[in-house]
Amino acid sequence: MITLHLIPLFQKDLDKLKEEITLYPKDEQLWQIREGINNSGGNLCLHLTGSLQHFIGAVLGDSGYVRNRDAEFRLKNVPRSKLLEDIDITRSVVTDTLEQLSKHELQKDYPLPVLNEEKTNTSYFLLFMLNHLNYHIGQINYHRRIITGGVTE
Repeated sequence: MITLHLIPLFQKDLDKLKEEITLYPKDEQLWQIREGINNSGGNLCLHLTGSLQHFIGAVLGDSGYVRNRDAEFRLKNVPRSKLLEDIDITRSVVTDTLEQLSKHELQKDYPLPVLNEEKTNTSYFLLFMLNHLNYHIGQINYHRRIITGGVTE
Protein backbone atom coordinates (compact mmCIF):
# COMPACT_ATOMS: atom_id res chain seq x y z
CA MET A 1 0.00 0.00 0.00
CA ILE A 2 1.25 3.50 -0.84
CA THR A 3 1.14 4.67 2.79
CA LEU A 4 4.03 2.30 3.57
CA HIS A 5 6.11 4.54 1.30
CA LEU A 6 4.48 7.87 2.11
CA ILE A 7 4.88 7.67 5.89
CA PRO A 8 8.70 7.50 5.91
CA LEU A 9 8.90 10.14 3.17
CA PHE A 10 6.72 12.61 5.08
CA GLN A 11 8.66 11.84 8.27
CA LYS A 12 12.01 12.40 6.55
CA ASP A 13 10.87 15.65 5.00
CA LEU A 14 9.33 16.98 8.21
CA ASP A 15 12.62 16.15 9.94
CA LYS A 16 14.37 18.15 7.18
CA LEU A 17 11.97 21.05 7.79
CA LYS A 18 12.86 20.93 11.48
CA GLU A 19 16.57 20.92 10.61
CA GLU A 20 16.17 23.93 8.29
CA ILE A 21 14.33 25.92 10.98
CA THR A 22 17.01 24.97 13.52
CA LEU A 23 19.83 26.11 11.21
CA TYR A 24 18.82 29.78 11.34
CA PRO A 25 21.42 31.31 13.70
CA LYS A 26 18.99 33.88 15.14
CA ASP A 27 15.24 33.61 15.66
CA GLU A 28 14.57 37.00 14.05
CA GLN A 29 16.17 35.80 10.80
CA LEU A 30 13.28 33.36 10.36
CA TRP A 31 11.00 36.35 9.73
CA GLN A 32 13.19 38.59 7.59
CA ILE A 33 12.51 39.15 3.92
CA ARG A 34 14.48 40.84 1.17
CA GLU A 35 13.40 42.46 -2.04
CA GLY A 36 12.05 39.81 -4.38
CA ILE A 37 11.23 37.41 -1.54
CA ASN A 38 7.55 37.24 -0.68
CA ASN A 39 7.58 34.84 2.28
CA SER A 40 9.88 34.35 5.23
CA GLY A 41 11.12 30.96 6.37
CA GLY A 42 8.94 31.26 9.46
CA ASN A 43 5.80 31.94 7.43
CA LEU A 44 6.56 29.06 5.06
CA CYS A 45 6.96 26.78 8.08
CA LEU A 46 3.59 27.92 9.44
CA HIS A 47 2.08 27.35 5.99
CA LEU A 48 3.46 23.82 5.75
CA THR A 49 2.35 22.71 9.19
CA GLY A 50 -1.05 24.37 8.69
CA SER A 51 -1.68 22.81 5.30
CA LEU A 52 -0.57 19.32 6.36
CA GLN A 53 -2.58 19.41 9.57
CA HIS A 54 -5.61 20.60 7.61
CA PHE A 55 -5.52 18.51 4.44
CA ILE A 56 -4.22 15.31 6.04
CA GLY A 57 -4.99 15.57 9.76
CA ALA A 58 -8.37 17.29 9.76
CA VAL A 59 -9.84 16.19 6.43
CA LEU A 60 -8.58 12.60 6.30
CA GLY A 61 -7.98 11.94 10.00
CA ASP A 62 -10.78 13.94 11.59
CA SER A 63 -8.25 15.52 13.99
CA GLY A 64 -10.36 18.60 14.64
CA TYR A 65 -7.62 20.97 13.49
CA VAL A 66 -9.00 24.30 12.27
CA ARG A 67 -6.81 26.04 9.75
CA ASN A 68 -6.25 29.80 9.53
CA ARG A 69 -4.42 30.11 6.21
CA ASP A 70 -4.27 33.92 6.37
CA ALA A 71 -2.46 33.74 9.72
CA GLU A 72 0.13 31.38 8.24
CA PHE A 73 1.37 34.30 6.15
CA ARG A 74 0.40 37.18 8.43
CA LEU A 75 1.90 36.12 11.77
CA LYS A 76 5.44 37.25 12.57
CA ASN A 77 7.96 36.53 15.30
CA VAL A 78 6.45 33.25 16.42
CA PRO A 79 9.14 31.73 18.66
CA ARG A 80 11.32 29.10 17.00
CA SER A 81 10.38 26.70 19.81
CA LYS A 82 6.72 27.00 18.77
CA LEU A 83 7.57 26.33 15.12
CA LEU A 84 9.56 23.24 16.11
CA GLU A 85 6.71 22.05 18.34
CA ASP A 86 4.26 22.53 15.45
CA ILE A 87 6.52 20.45 13.19
CA ASP A 88 6.62 17.63 15.76
CA ILE A 89 2.83 17.73 16.16
CA THR A 90 2.37 17.76 12.39
CA ARG A 91 4.72 14.78 12.01
CA SER A 92 2.66 12.79 14.54
CA VAL A 93 -0.67 13.81 12.98
CA VAL A 94 0.45 12.93 9.45
CA THR A 95 1.91 9.60 10.57
CA ASP A 96 -1.13 8.64 12.65
CA THR A 97 -3.55 9.61 9.89
CA LEU A 98 -1.70 7.78 7.13
CA GLU A 99 -1.39 4.66 9.31
CA GLN A 100 -5.19 4.61 9.68
CA LEU A 101 -6.10 5.03 6.00
CA SER A 102 -7.43 1.93 4.30
CA LYS A 103 -6.71 0.90 0.74
CA HIS A 104 -10.32 1.74 -0.07
CA GLU A 105 -10.00 5.28 1.36
CA LEU A 106 -6.84 5.88 -0.66
CA GLN A 107 -8.61 4.89 -3.87
CA LYS A 108 -11.58 7.20 -3.23
CA ASP A 109 -11.83 10.82 -4.31
CA TYR A 110 -10.34 13.27 -1.84
CA PRO A 111 -13.23 14.69 0.24
CA LEU A 112 -12.66 18.33 -0.79
CA PRO A 113 -12.23 19.94 -4.18
CA VAL A 114 -8.50 20.68 -4.55
CA LEU A 115 -5.98 21.45 -7.28
CA ASN A 116 -8.61 23.35 -9.26
CA GLU A 117 -10.40 20.06 -9.86
CA GLU A 118 -13.84 18.97 -8.83
CA LYS A 119 -12.50 15.51 -7.95
CA THR A 120 -8.99 14.33 -7.14
CA ASN A 121 -7.91 10.84 -6.12
CA THR A 122 -6.78 10.71 -2.47
CA SER A 123 -3.52 8.87 -3.23
CA TYR A 124 -2.70 11.38 -5.93
CA PHE A 125 -3.42 14.28 -3.59
CA LEU A 126 -1.15 12.81 -0.91
CA LEU A 127 1.65 12.67 -3.48
CA PHE A 128 0.91 16.28 -4.34
CA MET A 129 1.13 17.22 -0.64
CA LEU A 130 4.52 15.51 -0.36
CA ASN A 131 5.69 17.48 -3.40
CA HIS A 132 4.28 20.71 -1.88
CA LEU A 133 6.22 20.03 1.32
CA ASN A 134 9.46 19.52 -0.60
CA TYR A 135 8.97 22.62 -2.72
CA HIS A 136 8.59 24.86 0.31
CA ILE A 137 11.45 23.21 2.20
CA GLY A 138 13.63 24.18 -0.76
CA GLN A 139 12.34 27.74 -0.52
CA ILE A 140 13.15 27.81 3.20
CA ASN A 141 16.66 26.52 2.48
CA TYR A 142 17.27 29.31 -0.04
CA HIS A 143 15.68 31.89 2.26
CA ARG A 144 17.94 30.86 5.11
CA ARG A 145 21.07 31.02 2.97
CA ILE A 146 20.12 34.41 1.53
CA ILE A 147 19.26 35.92 4.92
CA THR A 148 22.25 34.47 6.78
CA GLY A 149 24.81 34.56 3.99
CA GLY A 150 25.09 30.80 4.43
CA VAL A 151 26.21 31.09 8.07
CA THR A 152 24.68 28.51 10.42
CA GLU A 153 26.88 29.19 13.49
